[in-house]
Amino acid sequence: MAKKIPLRQCVGCGEMKGKKDMMRVLKTAEGDICLDVTGKKNGRGAYVCKNAECLKLAQKNKGLERSFKMSIDKEIYSALEKEFENLEAE
Repeated sequence: MAKKIPLRQCVGCGEMKGKKDMMRVLKTAEGDICLDVTGKKNGRGAYVCKNAECLKLAQKNKGLERSFKMSIDKEIYSALEKEFENLEAE
């Protein structure tokens, strides 16, 4: 039997994709928001496709706010965008 691939929904575009094809955005116990590159850190995770467009969509439709049940500052989004750019550059 084929191994089941864990699917996650993008908070930006709403598409279901394999967990490995997504970026995990993490809310820590302290309430900090950061990118979880390993996908193994403790905290509440929300998934975004690995492109900047979906991050912009998630900001527009408040996808991350809904996932984390809190309001998120513009600074956090710009920090996430910078982290995204750094990952794409690698």
